[in-house]
Amino acid sequence: MGEFAIQADGLGKRFVLGVHSSNRGLHQIYEHAVRSILSGLTRNNWQDDASDRGKILWALRDISLRIRHGEIVGLVGHNGAGKSVLLKILSRITWPTEGSAVIEGKVGSMLEVGAGFHPEFTGRENMFLVGATLGMNPPEIRAKFDEIVDFAGVEGMLDTPVKRYSSGMYVRLAFSVAAHLDANIMLFDEVIAVGDVGFRHKCLERIRQMAAQGRTIIFVSHNLETLQELCPRTVVIDHGRILHDGPTGEVLQSYRLPG
Repeated sequence: MGEFAIQADGLGKRFVLGVHSSNRGLHQIYEHAVRSILSGLTRNNWQDDASDRGKILWALRDISLRIRHGEIVGLVGHNGAGKSVLLKILSRITWPTEGSAVIEGKVGSMLEVGAGFHPEFTGRENMFLVGATLGMNPPEIRAKFDEIVDFAGVEGMLDTPVKRYSSGMYVRLAFSVAAHLDANIMLFDEVIAVGDVGFRHKCLERIRQMAAQGRTIIFVSHNLETLQELCPRTVVIDHGRILHDGPTGEVLQSYRLPG
């Protein structure tokens, strides 16, 4: 095993918007589908394409990172700064337009609470469905079934369709499934921004346990106090580029300053 869990060099992600063609491939169709996550980006990221393909939007540009095995790194920036796009590239959900990312280890990600849940399926059925989408096979899920249920606290609702769950129950089950992945690199995107205070504390404790086991963690949050408490190092992304990268206390002090 090398020194770094994640090595990103010159990552850039470009989206072409406004294209109308009957010959579009799956990759182009996907790029149009992600417009919603980019709606907060400012005009500075846009440029006109002289080839009449439409508007070009660089969601990320020249992102280079080295993250060691066992590091907990915070990721912060305004809405639309490119944080989620970066995590999608590191998760291999999408591919960079330029640059490269070398990942050493198995990646587990929770980029959207409850993503993959089917509202008509029961909590039990969704555990297996979402577990499969996160890379767990049925024997793995069965082996951890009791732990997942106990952490989520939904014992009495397992055979009820999740559409009847409260928002808190929904969040607890979604996080619990992801938190029991056997992955040595974990990516969390605003996963504890919802839910009650008690459960948020429980989630943070779970993430600390993962860190104590030597897992590498990237944790996205707008809660600067949580970042300060959890992450020794923080990276600030602004308009698709790295603005700051260093000890969390120093970085957040600069991040709080106006301008």
